[in-house]
Amino acid sequence: MKIFLEGKHVAVLKGVGIMLIIFFSTGSIFSQQTLIKGSVKDAMSYQPLEGVVITIEETKQQTQTDAHGEFVFSINVPLGEQVLNISKVGYVSKRYPVIVYEHQIVDITDMTLELESSSSQDLFTITLSDDELDDDTQGLGNISGLLQSSPDIFQRTVAFEFSASFFKLRGLDSDQGSVMINGIEMNKIYNGRPQWSNWGGLNDVMRNQEFSIGLAPSNYNFGGLLGTINMNTRASQMRSGKRVTYSSSNRSYTNRLMATYTSGLLKDGWGYTLSLGRRWGNEGYQDATLYSSNSIFISVEKIINDKHSFNFTGIYSPNKRGKVAPNTQEIYDLKGIKYNEYWGWQAGKKRNSRIKEVNEPIIILSHYWDINNKTKLNTNIGYQFGKLGNSRLAYGGANSNVSSDGTIIFENGGRNPSPTYYQKLPSYFERNFPNDLEFAYGAQQAFLNYGQINWEQLYDTNLISATQGRNAAYMLYEDRVDDTQLTVNTILNSELNEHLLVQASINYKSLKSKNYAEVLDLLGGSGFLNVDSFDGVQFDLKNPNTIVGVGDTYGYNYNMFANVISGYAQAQFKYDKWDFFISGGITSTKYQREGLFQHEAFEGNSFGKGEILSFMGLGVKAGSTYKIMGKHIVGINAGYIAKAPSIRNSYSNSRVNHNIVPNISEEKIMSLDASYIFRSPIVKAKLTGFYTKLENANEISFFFADGIGNVIADSGTQQSGSDDNEFVQEILQGINKNYLGVELGFEAQVTPTIKLKGATALGQYSYTNNPDLYLSSDRFENIYLGTSKLKGYKLAVGPHRAYSIGFEYRDPDYWWFGATANFFDETYVDINPLTRTNNFFTDVDGLPFIDYDEDLAKKMLKQETFNDYMLVNLVGGKSWRVKGYYIGFFASVNNVLDEVYKTGGFEQGRHANYRQLRDDQALNKPVFGSKYWYGRGATYFLNLYVNF
Repeated sequence: MKIFLEGKHVAVLKGVGIMLIIFFSTGSIFSQQTLIKGSVKDAMSYQPLEGVVITIEETKQQTQTDAHGEFVFSINVPLGEQVLNISKVGYVSKRYPVIVYEHQIVDITDMTLELESSSSQDLFTITLSDDELDDDTQGLGNISGLLQSSPDIFQRTVAFEFSASFFKLRGLDSDQGSVMINGIEMNKIYNGRPQWSNWGGLNDVMRNQEFSIGLAPSNYNFGGLLGTINMNTRASQMRSGKRVTYSSSNRSYTNRLMATYTSGLLKDGWGYTLSLGRRWGNEGYQDATLYSSNSIFISVEKIINDKHSFNFTGIYSPNKRGKVAPNTQEIYDLKGIKYNEYWGWQAGKKRNSRIKEVNEPIIILSHYWDINNKTKLNTNIGYQFGKLGNSRLAYGGANSNVSSDGTIIFENGGRNPSPTYYQKLPSYFERNFPNDLEFAYGAQQAFLNYGQINWEQLYDTNLISATQGRNAAYMLYEDRVDDTQLTVNTILNSELNEHLLVQASINYKSLKSKNYAEVLDLLGGSGFLNVDSFDGVQFDLKNPNTIVGVGDTYGYNYNMFANVISGYAQAQFKYDKWDFFISGGITSTKYQREGLFQHEAFEGNSFGKGEILSFMGLGVKAGSTYKIMGKHIVGINAGYIAKAPSIRNSYSNSRVNHNIVPNISEEKIMSLDASYIFRSPIVKAKLTGFYTKLENANEISFFFADGIGNVIADSGTQQSGSDDNEFVQEILQGINKNYLGVELGFEAQVTPTIKLKGATALGQYSYTNNPDLYLSSDRFENIYLGTSKLKGYKLAVGPHRAYSIGFEYRDPDYWWFGATANFFDETYVDINPLTRTNNFFTDVDGLPFIDYDEDLAKKMLKQETFNDYMLVNLVGGKSWRVKGYYIGFFASVNNVLDEVYKTGGFEQGRHANYRQLRDDQALNKPVFGSKYWYGRGATYFLNLYVNF
């Protein structure tokens, strides 16, 4: 694939080069006779705190406050921009940035620390929503984890109050933000999203976080539209002590137990941290959503001398959970919002057929080199391996027979076991037997009384088949992804003088991803035929008619390779009134697929190695902050990014062939934001306006479509006059989107004990063009259907408008209470692009339907909007000090009023043309109506902890 560099890209490269030349040609300044002093008080009582540990980050310098709460650094104090880490057992650690000038005194009097209980919210929000953060069915990309410890009031509100509604910050997915651990990026190359559960249950050791929000500069990488978070796990920089926590909830899991020990920096230069966690439960809020997770963390650091130290971090958090399905409104009306179709009773226990299991250890080795007290070089090696699996039932078990003319034919052995399969629901019978409603009533009663997977029936069918010498009709298998990824990078930070800071980094990633389906359980059967029984296609022509058993590979088998090389350089200029920065980055990305099965439908395009896809990503961003006076600050940031599409959006169906998305190229992003900040002793507020334009994006969907007879006819593969359905890959190419909005966050300390807080997000997120649409299947490849008329439709990114208002009361006796009311509006269903093409009004003969009603069509294609709703949340807690132990608890109740609300949904693509959609929507209960997700009702979380 040829890569063309536009003029703006060349300018980026020149800018990066100039910054690097400046960096390597400038000397350093050393400090002499400089003081940093200050004092620390309790935030509630305002009494001096003794024994508070003050550390100048990135140095070995450390001291403690005396009986008056005071401290001082007077020897070899580093100049320039520094960060003071303020910590004490039982209190929430804080980080204070300061600028140190030669021969001057930095005096930061009356810094405050709050008791641990006041920060307790971050203990439950992220850990209880990681199942939603990693939900691959919704693809909502919730970014709560990115913001959980942000100091910004608006960002905290998004994380703690808006996340239950799957609100997306600025309408963007989490692939637009960068999540790092010790400088190693954790975003998956496959889809660009972080796998939050890889470090789930390790809250105590993932607290030390450094943020850059939006396009603001990062000290670690170029970043994305949502910014960068780096979680620092260096043992020497963690708060020493022990902590034990127990939690109970009815959200995702029912129990959590964590224990953490940190040695602090010992006299011989060693330091270590160990954390263990366990989360478990037979069922969360939804039916049969089991949860089981163990977590272990270890960090060991050795400080060699004043210049060099090494840190080893190991993270292992294997976890599995039962998944929950979206459903049509008909199903929710019958069974309620806790209903989950994926499970059934077996031997007196609920067994979920859809289990997500993640087992991907992380190993990071870091070297920290203080070249001098102005320049630091951090080199990291990260290695991640393991598996990610999603189980599901297969019901197309087949048997091969030889016909009278010697032809091999395949007999399909099973029916769809899903209790919500459309032919089992009342709406199906109402449509097909309108004069015999007893059939619909019978289906309704059967669904009400049971409506779950019948595991015993599956076993009985397979056992009978085995006694007859036939293959299993049903089996349970797992879609597996076994990744092995090596990441190496080096990050340079230097203060060239009191006004100029420079960062630069080089990064390399290498991924080998093995993708296949593995048989987990034959459900009493003797074997399963490795053939697509619905059309008799061999999954692997190299080994035809293979009978697979437990542990064998089934259906598909391929490797995906990726290599990513990137670099960035950044200059930050700081003055009394003005701060500004410029940053440039470049990324080279290569993908290649290797097929290990030869699929019969793609005999010449599935086995072996395919074409190497190459992309060149370039980016530049700049920003400025002007301090009008102490209380008023304004800032503006702008950026242009061209980046490679993810692996997921590069191949039309990588499970079976090498085919790539037509006309694929880099995505283009332009973004601008401007902010006004007001800070006073009583009121803090921030108002931000933003605009983002995303161009040339790709999206791929998989579904079974009826009403595409004209497409099949055009492909020359039509098998009969009524042949108008097919399992398709829908390729939407060249998508343009706009994101426009305003954000406001404020807090007011109206009394010493009462704080008011609020936030507002007003967004308008929409398609701005009519992208090209292609269809592919096992029978045809990349049939062009023209453009999909999406321009003006809204993006399904959660609520476009959200509001929050609340208060906190903090008593001097160390108990506290808070309440918030949150309002959400303008949430849209994700539309089906296929029904917005010419195929919608085209009959099988290629001509328009003679009974096409344009007004009715517009009504059917109008985008569905959900009702607005309000969620009220309560939280409170208390802490005590007992003989050196800090004991505390907090409790929260979310959605106190038990509001029933939809968080998202999508139009089913089954009915792809006007006539079929019209007939289906004519029913009060469409057979193939939109599917929805509902939020949780009233839920609780209780947390008990002991620090010592």
